[in-house]
Amino acid sequence: MSSQVEDFPSRVLFSRCTPGWECLRNIMLLLSFFQDSNLSVHTDNPDLTPCFQNTVLAWIPSIYLWSALPFYLLYLKHNKRGYIVLSVLSRFKTLFGVLLWCVSWADLFYSFHELLQNRTPPPVYFVTPLIVGITMLLATLLIQYERLRGVQSSGVLIIFWFLSVLCAVGPFRSKIMTTAAQGHVNERFRFTTFYIYFALIIMELILSCFKEKPPFFSPVSTDSNPCPELTSGFLSRLTFWWFTSMAILGYKRPIEDKDLWSLNEDDTSKAIVQQLTKEWDKEKFHSSRKEDVTYVKKSNNVLNHVGDGPEEAEVLIRDKKHNRKPSFLKALLRTFGAYFLIGSFFKLIQDLLAFVNPQLLSALIGFIKNKDAPAWWGFLIAALMFICAVLQTLMLHQHFQYSFVTGMRLRTGITGVIYRKSLVITNSAKRSSTVGEIVNLMSVDAQRFMDLVAFLNMLWSAPLQIFLALYFLWQTLGPSVLAGVAVMVLLIPFNAAIAMKTRAFQVEQMRYKDSRIKLMNEILGGIKVLKLYAWEPSFSEKVLEIRKNELRVLKKSAYLNSLSSFAWISAPFLVALTTFAVYVSVDEKNILDAEKAFVSLSLFNILKFPLSMLPQVISYIVQTSVSLKRIQQFLSHDELDPNSVETKVIAPGKDMSISLNYANKKTPILYFINLLVPTGALVAVVGHVGCGKSSLMSALLGEMEKLEGEVAVKGSVAYVPQQAWIQNATLKDNILFGQAPNEQKYQNVLEACALKTDLEVLPGGDQTEIGEKGINLSGGQRQRVSLARAVYSNSDIYLLDDPLSAVDSHVARHIFDKVIGPDGVLKGKTRILVTHGISFLPQVDHIVVLGDGKISEMGSYQDLLKQNKAFAEFLRNYALDEDIREDEPTEIKKREDENTKVKGRAGGLVKASPFPPLQKAQCVLFSPMYVLWCVILQVKLTVFWQYMKAVGPVICFVICFLYCCQNAAAIGANVWLSDWTNEPVINGTQHNTAMRIGVYAALGLLQGLIVLITSFTLAMGGIKAARSLHAALLENKFHTPQSFYDTTPTGRIINRFSKDIYVIDEVIPPSILMFLGTFFTSLSTMIVIIASTPLFAVVIVPLAIVYFFVQRFYVATSRQLKRLESVSRSPIYSHFSETVSGTSVIRAYGRVKSFIDISDQKIDENQKSHYPGIVSNRWLGIRVEFVGNCIVLFAALFAVIGKNSLNPGLVGLSVSYALQVTLSLNFMVRATSELETNIVAVERIKEYSETETEAPWAIEGKSPPQDWPSKGEVEFVNYSARYRKGLDLVLKGLNLQVHGGEKIGIVGRTGAGKSSMTLCLFRILEAAKGEIKIDGVKIAEIGLHDLRSRLTIIPQDPVLFSGTLRMNLDPFNKYSDEEIWKALELSHLKTFVSSQPSMLEYECSEGGENLSVGQRQLVCLARALLRKTRILILDEATAAIDLETDGLIQMTIRTQFEDCTVLTIAHRLNTIMDYTRVLVLDNGTVAEFDTPANLIASKGIFYSMAKDAGLA
Repeated sequence: MSSQVEDFPSRVLFSRCTPGWECLRNIMLLLSFFQDSNLSVHTDNPDLTPCFQNTVLAWIPSIYLWSALPFYLLYLKHNKRGYIVLSVLSRFKTLFGVLLWCVSWADLFYSFHELLQNRTPPPVYFVTPLIVGITMLLATLLIQYERLRGVQSSGVLIIFWFLSVLCAVGPFRSKIMTTAAQGHVNERFRFTTFYIYFALIIMELILSCFKEKPPFFSPVSTDSNPCPELTSGFLSRLTFWWFTSMAILGYKRPIEDKDLWSLNEDDTSKAIVQQLTKEWDKEKFHSSRKEDVTYVKKSNNVLNHVGDGPEEAEVLIRDKKHNRKPSFLKALLRTFGAYFLIGSFFKLIQDLLAFVNPQLLSALIGFIKNKDAPAWWGFLIAALMFICAVLQTLMLHQHFQYSFVTGMRLRTGITGVIYRKSLVITNSAKRSSTVGEIVNLMSVDAQRFMDLVAFLNMLWSAPLQIFLALYFLWQTLGPSVLAGVAVMVLLIPFNAAIAMKTRAFQVEQMRYKDSRIKLMNEILGGIKVLKLYAWEPSFSEKVLEIRKNELRVLKKSAYLNSLSSFAWISAPFLVALTTFAVYVSVDEKNILDAEKAFVSLSLFNILKFPLSMLPQVISYIVQTSVSLKRIQQFLSHDELDPNSVETKVIAPGKDMSISLNYANKKTPILYFINLLVPTGALVAVVGHVGCGKSSLMSALLGEMEKLEGEVAVKGSVAYVPQQAWIQNATLKDNILFGQAPNEQKYQNVLEACALKTDLEVLPGGDQTEIGEKGINLSGGQRQRVSLARAVYSNSDIYLLDDPLSAVDSHVARHIFDKVIGPDGVLKGKTRILVTHGISFLPQVDHIVVLGDGKISEMGSYQDLLKQNKAFAEFLRNYALDEDIREDEPTEIKKREDENTKVKGRAGGLVKASPFPPLQKAQCVLFSPMYVLWCVILQVKLTVFWQYMKAVGPVICFVICFLYCCQNAAAIGANVWLSDWTNEPVINGTQHNTAMRIGVYAALGLLQGLIVLITSFTLAMGGIKAARSLHAALLENKFHTPQSFYDTTPTGRIINRFSKDIYVIDEVIPPSILMFLGTFFTSLSTMIVIIASTPLFAVVIVPLAIVYFFVQRFYVATSRQLKRLESVSRSPIYSHFSETVSGTSVIRAYGRVKSFIDISDQKIDENQKSHYPGIVSNRWLGIRVEFVGNCIVLFAALFAVIGKNSLNPGLVGLSVSYALQVTLSLNFMVRATSELETNIVAVERIKEYSETETEAPWAIEGKSPPQDWPSKGEVEFVNYSARYRKGLDLVLKGLNLQVHGGEKIGIVGRTGAGKSSMTLCLFRILEAAKGEIKIDGVKIAEIGLHDLRSRLTIIPQDPVLFSGTLRMNLDPFNKYSDEEIWKALELSHLKTFVSSQPSMLEYECSEGGENLSVGQRQLVCLARALLRKTRILILDEATAAIDLETDGLIQMTIRTQFEDCTVLTIAHRLNTIMDYTRVLVLDNGTVAEFDTPANLIASKGIFYSMAKDAGLA
């Protein structure tokens, strides 16, 4: 045989070999052992030798099946999905399988028959049928085994039948050819069996492409809308065909929640978190077992005083240092590792396939050069190129699918574990990380894992690809490759340096962004206060200052980014340039021909990706390791000791025995508390602010760290915290709180908690959706809902932490009588009530007086009065009720009278203040928000136009022009290269190489330069747009009227400032860059291919149509999936932050389990839209890459067809361009989609920049005199006002006059319009008709700031901003330090502030969290003292303060504002009994207006209110 290889044509063919040919030649040499090369290679009609057909070809399918079998059986053993009933399909498959076995063995027996006939057949005729027969039998058994294991469509078998058919096609053709040539059939029996065999395997292949029915007993059937993936066939899964139905649906109409498929069992939170928790617990157990030795000794020592000397313990403790912390990474690897590795396997195959096409390109160019080669070689090469590309596509997307699903599961797992942990961490641990930080762990850090996993395989894949590429390059160009590699290696530190720097800038920019969002958050939270104080300019300036810095950093990173894109675009070119230059100059015998040039170019292109990815992956890993540390630290926090409160053993008849010494931060907050509460007692806990009342409650709930002593609580607990915790759910759900609904009981609870009337006013009754943190309820309503929840829970023990402070006094009375008091709903239950209200104390069983964490006195009301200690003193000062010692019976009788009265008028308890009753239409605002952002049409072109206007139309034009130049340069360089390779070889050398290199270099560098300029111009334009859009939005938001903020959740506005501005800053410019880049690259590819093979123009149209449709389907569907995903993501975090702020309530009511379920359900809802999102990318990728692969096929095909008219250089050019096009086509769709998704941000910001604004802040020529108002007279003339257009009037025709210096008390039931009246003075509400005059100036005619800066208000809710105390008192720096200290002294804060090390620079945390509510109120008083205007308005300022502080404030106001006009909205009537006059409002009209004495004498509304409060 070998002599035939040495035959003439092959010498011609292989005369000047390059690697691609080398490969083919080696393969052909190998084949020639089985073959005759004249027969098979060098003819126009090739054929395979019978020897080869009967051995290698026949064995290939069998070898495949036997090697795949062990792995497949292992897989089937572990994955059972019920069994499938024997169907017609299955019967036919089995029947054909058995027939195949019979046919194969018929051949075998025929060979034996021949033996007996003394014709000795070659051994192959025994071996092959035996092997094939056994394999067919095996395949048949496998069909049945798969059916029993519930496999609906078998990939292993489809591939097997496909291989069998493929290997049978050769013999099929050759048998026909031989027969035709000889004119008769040689071996009739084998001829017949072969054709029967061929028909049967084709039947098997066709049948195996159909899928079976779903298995019985499978969990899938229960879902309403199961994911078709589980039941789809192998081919459908391979090409993601099962997703097509969703793509079409999304194209026809917007996808809604109900269209989403339910999650696969393995992707649900329940399954994932359970597994991860199990692994994490195992990990904790292992690491703690090593520590146990130590702990056992230590604890023995402490508790039981066992005489193990301390030395021994110390030795053990010293050893403990080597201990390892439990590693969360290990737990993650154990949970998700195996699944991820499957994806890695696909990646490996794809990497290897990537190197086949350059070799085929080399073969193709060789074929073009060799004019004698038979045409079928060319077609074979083209077909192989196509097949290889398709296989590569399929493998790559399987790899991505596995990686992304792993990422998705990781996020689910981490989020779930963090949520579960947050429900059990101790308070001190909770303090070490804020709610925001924990939410960040869930959102940002979990997301980091998700991003990393997609690229994690690059860690090993990149080095592998680099190694292979270099190996093949070395074969092509020899050592000169090293020059190119050197350039690449030099570029790595350059890129890394840029990446590091960008990283630093990003951190810096994040810092600015965070502080800007934090500030915005506070501004929006306290916008009303800013308006009342006219502080907007100061805060606006602060925001713009931060924004300026933020954009400065952005600009710097834009410079860097354009450098890095310069490096990224120029790198492959520079590498090629240096390599070719060195190659040509080293030796003049080195000739750069088409093959060498274009093969090495395509290898350089492969190199580009791993080289750029490696540094990125490494930086991803660094980031993720930081996240891992943070998560691990959080998961290792101490947990609350579930046994700190004893619930079982208690002395009989007693309900609680508490003896505790409680501490946080190692200095006890409570100590030596001994307290026994008998069953059914009502105990009041009193004491001044900060003495530990709330801590006592926490102690009883087991929320504090116990240092010593014990707590025991018998029975179920209900808890009403001081700040009501309200869920974002309907009002009814808030009250039921997971209990079974019972209408009768529910109505009784509403009645007792005085909620009936509120329900009448709320738009949806008890179905009204309550916004986050109870935003659309007044403080009193929130507190009553919280109380109603406790009452409904029907527990044994009630811990009530000051529930009465937030409600009006007559409501408090009603609640005490109907709920808490001796005759309330809760009588007979154990009640512990923290209270500031003195009037209730006579009716409680015990009073506990706390002072500085100790119990200072304890006993019944009468006992404490008799003891005559601090408590009695305190009472005498503040209890204005003279009949303290009145006999009990009359007390009860009197109360009964009152009850009958109160029933009549517990009405109108709805707080009118900031949230007027929402109309039906607005009820939707708090319900799901999808309705808002269904921007269903493709984003309108107007939005793009708006963005272009913001960038500047000229800049836009310049950018497009530059892109054209850049691509022209690139094409020029490559055409020049192709021309160079065609230069004739004279005496074994090429001439004028220097000129060739020079022009090539010039064109390439020009391209790089243009890239640099382009990306730079684009970045500048983007920043310009970002600046102007943000400024317009901010400007508008400061000028927006208060009514807008009352109806729009803050979150939605913040979203515009954070998410949407972020998109405009950092997402839109790069996606425009990517879109333009890929668009022009694809365009230039088409131009090059058409120029070299004009025939190509014919296929362009059909391919473009396919591409266009795939792109439209994808963009429509993917955008809606993204929208659903982001809509369903925020509930996860809002529910989480809600949970974190209400953990004590959730634990007290024992609802931890159900909250975990809610969280899991929300995560699953989110994954339901995230998963199809992942798949949509795979679906798109496979289809678009298929279009790209077709382009490769046709470029190669037309090159083969036009072989005689083409030179090798042109072929190399066009095919190497075609090989690159897949990537840019793929990215172009992504970029289009991303751009369309993100450009919406521009629209959203525009929308909020154009909402209606309030009156101007200052009006030229209308500003009042400097000292206005000098007298302080206020006059309402026939004044009416409403909250918003379309709502009822809240004030109706008010006429009243207040003289300068008068003190006016304003009273009225809740909802009478008290707060509204003050808002009208500040023009937060504008007049519907009538006018207000201050000192004779009509306030409607002057600018808002002129008005607001001349009035002072102490608002109801004390709002503080994070920043120094000084900034909170004086944001414009108008006052000197002396004045500020004076104000602090008068507001009784001087001692507190001077005790702080930083004095006036004392940092207030967000919302003033690090001051008590009372102190915050005093800060507001200090603000008022600083401004010292002639008119002071107090709005229920004393609701949250204990009586002593209240007294101090009243004193200060009386002395310091003696000559001012004071308007007070009063809660506690005793504060206004000495005022000049009292104004009683009723339903928005003036009911009574006279001196307090006259009003009491006239026995009207005021009298009845005074009587309730025990003042009349």
